[in-house]
Amino acid sequence: MRARLPFVFIVITLAIDAIGIGLILPVMPTLISEVSGGTIADAALWGGVLTTSFAVMQFLCGPALGAASDRWGRRPVLLVSLVALGADYVVMALAGSVWLLLAGRIAGGMAAATYATAAAYIADISPPERKAANFGLIGAAFGVGFILGPLIGGMLAEYGSRAPFVAAAVLAFANAVFGWLVLPETVTPERRRRIGPADLNPLGAILRIGALRGVGVPLAVYFLYEFAMVAYPATWSYFATARFGWGPGTIGLSLALFGIAFAVVQGGLIRFVLPRLGERRTILAGLGMSGTVFVMLAFVADPALALGLAPMGALGAVVVPSLQGLMSRAVPADRQGALQGVVASARAVSMILGPLVMTSIFFAFTREGAALHLPGAAFVLSAAIMVVCGALIVAGGPAPGAAAGERGRNDRGQA
Repeated sequence: MRARLPFVFIVITLAIDAIGIGLILPVMPTLISEVSGGTIADAALWGGVLTTSFAVMQFLCGPALGAASDRWGRRPVLLVSLVALGADYVVMALAGSVWLLLAGRIAGGMAAATYATAAAYIADISPPERKAANFGLIGAAFGVGFILGPLIGGMLAEYGSRAPFVAAAVLAFANAVFGWLVLPETVTPERRRRIGPADLNPLGAILRIGALRGVGVPLAVYFLYEFAMVAYPATWSYFATARFGWGPGTIGLSLALFGIAFAVVQGGLIRFVLPRLGERRTILAGLGMSGTVFVMLAFVADPALALGLAPMGALGAVVVPSLQGLMSRAVPADRQGALQGVVASARAVSMILGPLVMTSIFFAFTREGAALHLPGAAFVLSAAIMVVCGALIVAGGPAPGAAAGERGRNDRGQA
Protein backbone atom coordinates (compact mmCIF):
# COMPACT_ATOMS: atom_id res chain seq x y z
CA MET A 1 0.00 0.00 0.00
CA ARG A 2 2.84 2.39 0.86
CA ALA A 3 4.31 1.85 -2.60
CA ARG A 4 1.04 3.15 -4.07
CA LEU A 5 0.86 6.24 -1.85
CA PRO A 6 2.81 8.47 -4.29
CA PHE A 7 0.34 7.62 -7.05
CA VAL A 8 -2.50 8.30 -4.61
CA PHE A 9 -0.91 11.66 -3.78
CA ILE A 10 -0.72 12.62 -7.47
CA VAL A 11 -4.37 11.69 -8.03
CA ILE A 12 -5.43 13.62 -4.90
CA THR A 13 -3.34 16.61 -5.99
CA LEU A 14 -5.09 16.76 -9.35
CA ALA A 15 -8.49 16.17 -7.72
CA ILE A 16 -7.82 19.05 -5.32
CA ASP A 17 -6.97 21.28 -8.29
CA ALA A 18 -10.40 20.52 -9.72
CA ILE A 19 -12.13 20.75 -6.33
CA GLY A 20 -10.59 24.17 -5.84
CA ILE A 21 -11.89 25.30 -9.22
CA GLY A 22 -15.27 23.65 -8.75
CA LEU A 23 -15.70 25.05 -5.23
CA ILE A 24 -15.49 28.63 -6.41
CA LEU A 25 -17.35 28.43 -9.74
CA PRO A 26 -20.87 28.57 -8.24
CA VAL A 27 -20.05 31.69 -6.19
CA MET A 28 -17.94 33.65 -8.69
CA PRO A 29 -20.89 35.58 -10.19
CA THR A 30 -22.03 36.56 -6.68
CA LEU A 31 -18.55 37.39 -5.38
CA ILE A 32 -17.56 39.50 -8.37
CA SER A 33 -20.87 41.35 -8.23
CA GLU A 34 -20.34 41.98 -4.49
CA VAL A 35 -16.88 43.51 -4.86
CA SER A 36 -17.49 45.34 -8.15
CA GLY A 37 -21.15 46.35 -7.78
CA GLY A 38 -21.89 45.51 -11.42
CA THR A 39 -24.46 43.43 -13.30
CA ILE A 40 -24.24 39.72 -14.18
CA ALA A 41 -22.91 40.66 -17.65
CA ASP A 42 -20.23 42.84 -16.04
CA ALA A 43 -19.35 40.01 -13.65
CA ALA A 44 -18.87 37.67 -16.61
CA LEU A 45 -16.36 40.08 -18.16
CA TRP A 46 -14.43 40.38 -14.89
CA GLY A 47 -14.55 36.59 -14.55
CA GLY A 48 -12.89 36.33 -17.92
CA VAL A 49 -10.17 38.80 -16.88
CA LEU A 50 -9.46 36.86 -13.65
CA THR A 51 -9.25 33.53 -15.44
CA THR A 52 -7.08 34.97 -18.20
CA SER A 53 -4.63 36.61 -15.78
CA PHE A 54 -4.17 33.25 -14.04
CA ALA A 55 -3.56 31.57 -17.40
CA VAL A 56 -1.09 34.24 -18.58
CA MET A 57 1.13 33.53 -15.60
CA GLN A 58 0.81 29.77 -16.20
CA PHE A 59 1.92 30.30 -19.80
CA LEU A 60 4.91 32.42 -18.80
CA CYS A 61 6.04 30.16 -15.93
CA GLY A 62 4.88 26.69 -17.07
CA PRO A 63 7.83 25.71 -19.33
CA ALA A 64 10.37 27.01 -16.80
CA LEU A 65 8.81 25.05 -13.95
CA GLY A 66 8.47 21.93 -16.11
CA ALA A 67 12.14 22.20 -17.05
CA ALA A 68 12.99 22.85 -13.40
CA SER A 69 11.34 19.55 -12.48
CA ASP A 70 13.61 17.82 -15.04
CA ARG A 71 16.62 19.44 -13.35
CA TRP A 72 15.79 19.49 -9.63
CA GLY A 73 12.99 16.93 -9.42
CA ARG A 74 9.21 16.63 -9.34
CA ARG A 75 8.86 16.56 -5.54
CA PRO A 76 9.99 20.12 -4.66
CA VAL A 77 8.02 21.68 -7.53
CA LEU A 78 4.83 19.87 -6.56
CA LEU A 79 5.07 20.72 -2.86
CA VAL A 80 5.90 24.40 -3.40
CA SER A 81 3.06 24.69 -5.91
CA LEU A 82 0.53 23.32 -3.44
CA VAL A 83 1.60 25.72 -0.69
CA ALA A 84 1.47 28.68 -3.11
CA LEU A 85 -1.99 27.73 -4.36
CA GLY A 86 -3.22 27.44 -0.78
CA ALA A 87 -1.92 30.95 -0.10
CA ASP A 88 -3.71 32.18 -3.24
CA TYR A 89 -7.04 30.86 -1.98
CA VAL A 90 -6.47 32.66 1.34
CA VAL A 91 -5.96 35.93 -0.54
CA MET A 92 -9.14 35.31 -2.55
CA ALA A 93 -11.07 34.62 0.67
CA LEU A 94 -9.98 37.95 2.18
CA ALA A 95 -10.20 40.10 -0.96
CA GLY A 96 -12.32 43.21 -0.61
CA SER A 97 -11.94 44.50 -4.16
CA VAL A 98 -11.81 43.08 -7.64
CA TRP A 99 -8.21 44.30 -7.91
CA LEU A 100 -7.16 42.15 -4.96
CA LEU A 101 -8.93 39.20 -6.58
CA LEU A 102 -6.87 39.94 -9.68
CA ALA A 103 -3.63 40.06 -7.65
CA GLY A 104 -4.47 36.70 -6.10
CA ARG A 105 -5.06 35.13 -9.51
CA ILE A 106 -1.74 36.46 -10.81
CA ALA A 107 0.19 35.10 -7.84
CA GLY A 108 -1.60 31.75 -8.02
CA GLY A 109 -0.91 31.42 -11.74
CA MET A 110 2.83 31.94 -11.21
CA ALA A 111 2.99 28.87 -8.98
CA ALA A 112 0.41 26.69 -10.74
CA ALA A 113 2.82 24.02 -12.00
CA THR A 114 0.88 21.25 -10.30
CA TYR A 115 -0.74 19.88 -13.45
CA ALA A 116 2.40 19.82 -15.61
CA THR A 117 4.65 18.35 -12.94
CA ALA A 118 2.05 15.81 -11.83
CA ALA A 119 1.64 14.71 -15.46
CA ALA A 120 5.41 14.37 -15.78
CA TYR A 121 5.41 12.23 -12.61
CA ILE A 122 2.74 9.97 -14.20
CA ALA A 123 4.92 9.70 -17.33
CA ASP A 124 7.94 8.78 -15.18
CA ILE A 125 6.22 5.85 -13.49
CA SER A 126 4.16 4.56 -16.47
CA PRO A 127 5.36 2.01 -19.07
CA PRO A 128 4.95 3.28 -22.66
CA GLU A 129 1.93 1.10 -23.44
CA ARG A 130 0.09 2.42 -20.35
CA LYS A 131 0.78 6.13 -20.75
CA ALA A 132 -2.49 7.11 -22.45
CA ALA A 133 -4.62 5.09 -20.03
CA ASN A 134 -2.77 6.51 -17.02
CA PHE A 135 -3.10 10.02 -18.39
CA GLY A 136 -6.80 9.23 -18.37
CA LEU A 137 -6.54 8.96 -14.58
CA ILE A 138 -5.48 12.60 -14.57
CA GLY A 139 -8.77 13.45 -16.19
CA ALA A 140 -10.62 11.10 -13.85
CA ALA A 141 -9.08 12.89 -10.87
CA PHE A 142 -10.29 16.19 -12.30
CA GLY A 143 -13.70 14.61 -12.85
CA VAL A 144 -13.93 13.50 -9.22
CA GLY A 145 -12.91 17.01 -8.21
CA PHE A 146 -15.66 18.49 -10.33
CA ILE A 147 -18.15 16.11 -8.72
CA LEU A 148 -17.23 17.17 -5.20
CA GLY A 149 -16.18 20.77 -5.82
CA PRO A 150 -19.39 22.27 -7.20
CA LEU A 151 -21.57 20.32 -4.75
CA ILE A 152 -19.50 21.44 -1.77
CA GLY A 153 -19.16 24.95 -3.20
CA GLY A 154 -22.91 25.22 -3.70
CA MET A 155 -23.53 24.12 -0.10
CA LEU A 156 -20.79 26.33 1.37
CA ALA A 157 -22.23 29.30 -0.54
CA GLU A 158 -25.03 29.27 2.04
CA TYR A 159 -22.40 30.50 4.54
CA GLY A 160 -21.19 33.31 2.30
CA SER A 161 -19.30 33.80 -0.94
CA ARG A 162 -15.91 33.50 0.85
CA ALA A 163 -16.43 30.10 2.50
CA PRO A 164 -15.48 28.00 -0.59
CA PHE A 165 -12.09 29.74 -0.82
CA VAL A 166 -11.30 28.88 2.80
CA ALA A 167 -12.15 25.24 2.12
CA ALA A 168 -9.94 25.18 -0.99
CA ALA A 169 -7.01 26.60 1.00
CA VAL A 170 -7.37 23.96 3.72
CA LEU A 171 -7.39 21.17 1.11
CA ALA A 172 -4.26 22.49 -0.63
CA PHE A 173 -2.27 22.86 2.61
CA ALA A 174 -3.34 19.44 3.91
CA ASN A 175 -2.28 17.74 0.67
CA ALA A 176 1.10 19.49 0.77
CA VAL A 177 1.70 17.89 4.17
CA PHE A 178 0.62 14.49 2.81
CA GLY A 179 3.02 14.83 -0.13
CA TRP A 180 5.88 15.80 2.15
CA LEU A 181 5.39 12.52 4.00
CA VAL A 182 4.87 10.04 1.13
CA LEU A 183 6.24 11.39 -2.19
CA PRO A 184 9.61 10.01 -3.41
CA GLU A 185 11.61 11.63 -6.19
CA THR A 186 11.41 10.01 -9.66
CA VAL A 187 14.06 12.10 -11.42
CA THR A 188 17.20 10.02 -10.83
CA PRO A 189 20.71 11.55 -11.20
CA GLU A 190 21.21 9.98 -14.64
CA ARG A 191 17.92 11.47 -15.88
CA ARG A 192 18.57 15.00 -14.67
CA ARG A 193 19.49 17.47 -17.36
CA ARG A 194 20.96 20.93 -17.38
CA ILE A 195 18.67 23.81 -18.22
CA GLY A 196 19.58 27.16 -19.72
CA PRO A 197 17.96 30.46 -20.69
CA ALA A 198 16.21 28.82 -23.65
CA ASP A 199 14.24 26.63 -21.23
CA LEU A 200 12.78 29.76 -19.63
CA ASN A 201 11.32 31.06 -22.90
CA PRO A 202 7.77 29.71 -23.29
CA LEU A 203 7.58 30.36 -27.03
CA GLY A 204 10.98 28.78 -27.67
CA ALA A 205 10.09 25.74 -25.56
CA ILE A 206 6.84 25.24 -27.47
CA LEU A 207 8.63 25.48 -30.83
CA ARG A 208 11.35 23.01 -29.79
CA ILE A 209 8.91 20.43 -28.44
CA GLY A 210 6.43 20.96 -31.27
CA ALA A 211 9.13 20.28 -33.84
CA LEU A 212 9.70 16.76 -32.53
CA ARG A 213 8.35 14.00 -34.75
CA GLY A 214 4.81 13.01 -33.80
CA VAL A 215 4.17 16.03 -31.52
CA GLY A 216 3.20 18.98 -33.75
CA VAL A 217 -0.32 17.97 -34.86
CA PRO A 218 -1.42 16.50 -31.50
CA LEU A 219 -0.15 19.64 -29.74
CA ALA A 220 -2.09 21.91 -32.11
CA VAL A 221 -5.27 19.87 -31.67
CA TYR A 222 -4.74 19.82 -27.90
CA PHE A 223 -4.60 23.63 -27.86
CA LEU A 224 -7.70 24.07 -30.01
CA TYR A 225 -9.67 21.46 -28.05
CA GLU A 226 -8.81 23.09 -24.71
CA PHE A 227 -9.70 26.50 -26.16
CA ALA A 228 -13.12 25.23 -27.18
CA MET A 229 -13.74 23.50 -23.85
CA VAL A 230 -13.13 26.79 -22.01
CA ALA A 231 -16.73 27.59 -22.92
CA TYR A 232 -17.82 25.36 -20.01
CA PRO A 233 -15.92 26.91 -17.07
CA ALA A 234 -15.85 30.43 -18.51
CA THR A 235 -19.56 30.84 -19.32
CA TRP A 236 -21.54 27.98 -17.76
CA SER A 237 -22.42 29.76 -14.50
CA TYR A 238 -23.43 32.91 -16.39
CA PHE A 239 -25.18 30.93 -19.16
CA ALA A 240 -27.26 28.93 -16.65
CA THR A 241 -28.14 32.08 -14.72
CA ALA A 242 -29.19 34.01 -17.82
CA ARG A 243 -30.96 31.18 -19.66
CA PHE A 244 -32.66 29.33 -16.79
CA GLY A 245 -32.34 31.58 -13.72
CA TRP A 246 -30.43 28.91 -11.81
CA GLY A 247 -28.82 29.69 -8.45
CA PRO A 248 -25.49 28.40 -7.05
CA GLY A 249 -27.02 25.11 -5.86
CA THR A 250 -28.40 24.09 -9.25
CA ILE A 251 -25.28 25.28 -11.05
CA GLY A 252 -23.22 23.17 -8.66
CA LEU A 253 -25.42 20.14 -9.39
CA SER A 254 -25.06 20.55 -13.15
CA LEU A 255 -21.28 20.81 -12.88
CA ALA A 256 -21.21 17.76 -10.59
CA LEU A 257 -23.11 15.72 -13.20
CA PHE A 258 -20.50 16.74 -15.76
CA GLY A 259 -17.77 15.73 -13.31
CA ILE A 260 -19.28 12.28 -12.71
CA ALA A 261 -19.39 11.55 -16.42
CA PHE A 262 -15.90 13.01 -16.89
CA ALA A 263 -14.46 10.71 -14.21
CA VAL A 264 -16.19 7.63 -15.62
CA VAL A 265 -14.97 8.37 -19.15
CA GLN A 266 -11.34 9.13 -18.34
CA GLY A 267 -10.94 6.72 -15.44
CA GLY A 268 -12.73 3.74 -16.94
CA LEU A 269 -14.32 4.03 -20.39
CA ILE A 270 -11.11 5.11 -22.13
CA ARG A 271 -9.39 1.87 -21.04
CA PHE A 272 -11.94 -0.07 -23.08
CA VAL A 273 -12.19 2.34 -26.01
CA LEU A 274 -8.47 2.82 -26.75
CA PRO A 275 -7.58 -0.86 -27.40
CA ARG A 276 -10.56 -1.21 -29.74
CA LEU A 277 -10.50 2.05 -31.69
CA GLY A 278 -6.89 3.15 -31.37
CA GLU A 279 -5.89 6.67 -30.45
CA ARG A 280 -6.72 8.36 -33.77
CA ARG A 281 -10.28 7.03 -34.03
CA THR A 282 -10.81 7.62 -30.31
CA ILE A 283 -9.85 11.28 -30.80
CA LEU A 284 -12.22 11.65 -33.76
CA ALA A 285 -15.10 10.03 -31.86
CA GLY A 286 -14.55 12.35 -28.89
CA LEU A 287 -14.43 15.43 -31.12
CA GLY A 288 -17.68 14.38 -32.79
CA MET A 289 -19.47 13.90 -29.48
CA SER A 290 -18.24 17.22 -28.08
CA GLY A 291 -19.26 19.12 -31.20
CA THR A 292 -22.74 17.62 -31.20
CA VAL A 293 -23.34 18.50 -27.54
CA PHE A 294 -22.07 22.06 -28.03
CA VAL A 295 -24.60 22.62 -30.83
CA MET A 296 -27.43 21.29 -28.69
CA LEU A 297 -26.43 23.39 -25.67
CA ALA A 298 -26.32 26.54 -27.76
CA PHE A 299 -30.04 26.38 -28.42
CA VAL A 300 -31.46 24.31 -25.55
CA ALA A 301 -34.53 25.83 -23.91
CA ASP A 302 -35.49 23.03 -21.50
CA PRO A 303 -33.53 23.17 -18.20
CA ALA A 304 -34.00 19.41 -17.66
CA LEU A 305 -32.46 18.72 -21.06
CA ALA A 306 -29.58 21.05 -20.23
CA LEU A 307 -28.89 19.01 -17.09
CA GLY A 308 -28.80 15.87 -19.25
CA LEU A 309 -26.53 17.41 -21.88
CA ALA A 310 -23.89 18.40 -19.31
CA PRO A 311 -22.77 14.80 -18.60
CA MET A 312 -23.12 13.88 -22.30
CA GLY A 313 -20.54 16.54 -23.09
CA ALA A 314 -18.04 14.69 -20.92
CA LEU A 315 -18.01 11.75 -23.36
CA GLY A 316 -15.62 13.80 -25.47
CA ALA A 317 -13.10 13.65 -22.61
CA VAL A 318 -11.34 10.72 -24.33
CA VAL A 319 -9.60 13.28 -26.58
CA VAL A 320 -7.08 14.75 -24.12
CA PRO A 321 -5.47 11.56 -22.71
CA SER A 322 -5.24 10.09 -26.22
CA LEU A 323 -3.40 13.19 -27.41
CA GLN A 324 -1.16 13.18 -24.34
CA GLY A 325 -0.27 9.54 -24.89
CA LEU A 326 0.79 10.25 -28.47
CA MET A 327 2.97 13.16 -27.42
CA SER A 328 4.53 11.49 -24.39
CA ARG A 329 5.72 8.49 -26.40
CA ALA A 330 7.33 10.79 -28.97
CA VAL A 331 9.54 12.49 -26.35
CA PRO A 332 12.59 10.96 -24.55
CA ALA A 333 12.49 10.25 -20.83
CA ASP A 334 14.68 13.18 -19.80
CA ARG A 335 12.33 15.69 -21.46
CA GLN A 336 8.99 14.55 -20.03
CA GLY A 337 8.92 17.52 -17.66
CA ALA A 338 9.67 19.90 -20.53
CA LEU A 339 6.90 18.31 -22.62
CA GLN A 340 4.36 18.61 -19.83
CA GLY A 341 5.44 22.20 -19.25
CA VAL A 342 4.78 22.92 -22.92
CA VAL A 343 1.43 21.10 -22.75
CA ALA A 344 0.57 23.19 -19.70
CA SER A 345 1.59 26.34 -21.58
CA ALA A 346 -0.55 25.36 -24.58
CA ARG A 347 -3.44 24.86 -22.19
CA ALA A 348 -2.59 28.17 -20.52
CA VAL A 349 -2.69 30.00 -23.87
CA SER A 350 -6.15 28.53 -24.45
CA MET A 351 -7.11 29.79 -20.99
CA ILE A 352 -5.66 33.22 -21.78
CA LEU A 353 -7.60 33.65 -24.99
CA GLY A 354 -10.60 31.41 -24.31
CA PRO A 355 -12.19 33.18 -21.32
CA LEU A 356 -11.82 36.59 -22.95
CA VAL A 357 -13.32 35.35 -26.21
CA MET A 358 -16.07 33.23 -24.63
CA THR A 359 -17.17 35.76 -22.00
CA SER A 360 -17.04 38.55 -24.60
CA ILE A 361 -19.32 36.51 -26.85
CA PHE A 362 -21.64 35.90 -23.88
CA PHE A 363 -21.63 39.65 -23.12
CA ALA A 364 -22.30 40.59 -26.75
CA PHE A 365 -25.31 38.26 -26.99
CA THR A 366 -26.83 38.97 -23.55
CA ARG A 367 -26.20 42.67 -22.96
CA GLU A 368 -29.07 45.12 -22.98
CA GLY A 369 -29.91 46.04 -26.55
CA ALA A 370 -28.22 43.01 -28.14
CA ALA A 371 -29.46 42.38 -31.68
CA LEU A 372 -29.79 38.65 -30.91
CA HIS A 373 -30.26 37.30 -27.38
CA LEU A 374 -28.38 33.99 -27.33
CA PRO A 375 -26.69 33.06 -24.02
CA GLY A 376 -25.30 29.89 -25.67
CA ALA A 377 -23.50 31.72 -28.49
CA ALA A 378 -20.07 30.69 -27.16
CA PHE A 379 -21.02 27.03 -27.61
CA VAL A 380 -21.57 27.65 -31.34
CA LEU A 381 -17.94 28.74 -31.68
CA SER A 382 -16.79 25.69 -29.70
CA ALA A 383 -18.70 23.36 -32.03
CA ALA A 384 -17.01 24.92 -35.06
CA ILE A 385 -13.59 24.43 -33.45
CA MET A 386 -14.33 20.71 -33.00
CA VAL A 387 -14.81 20.47 -36.78
CA VAL A 388 -11.41 22.13 -37.34
CA CYS A 389 -9.74 19.72 -34.89
CA GLY A 390 -11.24 16.74 -36.69
CA ALA A 391 -9.97 18.03 -40.02
CA LEU A 392 -6.44 18.40 -38.61
CA ILE A 393 -6.43 14.84 -37.29
CA VAL A 394 -7.70 13.44 -40.60
CA ALA A 395 -5.32 15.51 -42.74
CA GLY A 396 -2.16 15.47 -40.67
CA GLY A 397 -2.59 13.11 -37.74
CA PRO A 398 -0.79 9.78 -37.50
CA ALA A 399 -2.41 6.80 -39.14
CA PRO A 400 -3.32 3.97 -36.76
CA GLY A 401 -0.43 1.81 -37.92
CA ALA A 402 2.02 4.69 -37.82
CA ALA A 403 1.18 5.34 -34.18
CA ALA A 404 2.14 1.79 -33.31
CA GLY A 405 5.38 2.09 -35.25
CA GLU A 406 6.21 5.35 -33.50
CA ARG A 407 5.55 3.64 -30.18
CA GLY A 408 7.97 0.87 -31.00
CA ARG A 409 10.71 3.25 -32.04
CA ASN A 410 10.35 5.30 -28.87
CA ASP A 411 10.24 2.21 -26.66
CA ARG A 412 13.54 1.01 -28.14
CA GLY A 413 15.05 4.48 -27.79
CA GLN A 414 14.15 4.70 -24.09
CA ALA A 415 15.16 1.15 -23.21
